[in-house]
Amino acid sequence: MAEILGLGVTHYPPLSGTDDNLTRVFRGALADPRLPAELRDPASWPERARREWADDEGVAAGKAHRAALLEGFRRIRATLDEFHPDVVLIWGDDQYENFREDLVPPYAVLAYEDKVVHPWRHADESSNMRGKPNVWGEDEDTARTIRGHRPFARHLVEGLMNCGVDVPYAYEPLHHPGFAHAFLNTVLYLDYDRQGFDYPVVAFPLNCYGRKVISYQGNISPLGVERELDPPSPSPSRIMDVGAAVARICADSPFRVALVASSSWSHSFLVDSTFRLFPDSAADERMYDALVTGDHSVWENATLADAEKAGQQELLNWWALVGAMRELGVAPSWTTFAASNIFVSNKVFAIYDGAAR
Repeated sequence: MAEILGLGVTHYPPLSGTDDNLTRVFRGALADPRLPAELRDPASWPERARREWADDEGVAAGKAHRAALLEGFRRIRATLDEFHPDVVLIWGDDQYENFREDLVPPYAVLAYEDKVVHPWRHADESSNMRGKPNVWGEDEDTARTIRGHRPFARHLVEGLMNCGVDVPYAYEPLHHPGFAHAFLNTVLYLDYDRQGFDYPVVAFPLNCYGRKVISYQGNISPLGVERELDPPSPSPSRIMDVGAAVARICADSPFRVALVASSSWSHSFLVDSTFRLFPDSAADERMYDALVTGDHSVWENATLADAEKAGQQELLNWWALVGAMRELGVAPSWTTFAASNIFVSNKVFAIYDGAAR
């Protein structure tokens, strides 16, 4: 029987930049001319935001936040190395990278062969990091080979089709020249210490942004701008069922598989109730408590409207992981919640290493 490892991480784009880049989104929200005047005054902010901003406008807090994220990534990487998978499947969002006007599926399996990618040459196509300094001092000629695993991807697609999950697949990118940022950043951060990453990767993009994937082009929009919205994302419960189907197929396969959910949680720039200044931390904390205690009913009963209201569109990637682990009957063995008000989002790391079958 196969063995399965479950992991949860973030692909937070500013982590690849330097420390002075960590508050870029927050500063942009503060500069929005439609932001209520009282919210420009730190005295009106939540206590955590005031503490993070402090008297240095977030510099010390940014360094501490980076340290917390690196601690999570290093622990996840050590667990991954110990498990030594045949393939790493990553659930991540496609943020107007391959899912564009000519085709927007609910999700897809990318059955790529090995690909040479240039993270900083192609950064404007996804994470908006082209031309900005990165923490590794790498330039636009820097190349990385991300290994693929087409036999596993084909096996997964066939299995999903056979159990009623009609999943599109692709052998080559449709638009993005390499890997969309959710998947590329996951690899870059799991290899933050540049020791190499030789595990084959199969990307499983989800249409997390749904109503805003085309109308907003996966990007931040100023307050007061009205757009004609797109059709919605798949519902959280549907994504949980897809995750469960993936878990069953992997468990009956000959492969050792790491199932990875990659995303931050509530995103400040999607939360209208905070004027797109802060994430919905209360909503995140409810979901996290349910994750830790294994209360799947909270995850099962959440609606897409709930997720959209809380700015948790990208949490659909975690709904897939939770659905997979629910199917396997496995609880997390370790988790941590990296809270933040001024660094776009709260981030969560999780390990489900009791998922071997």
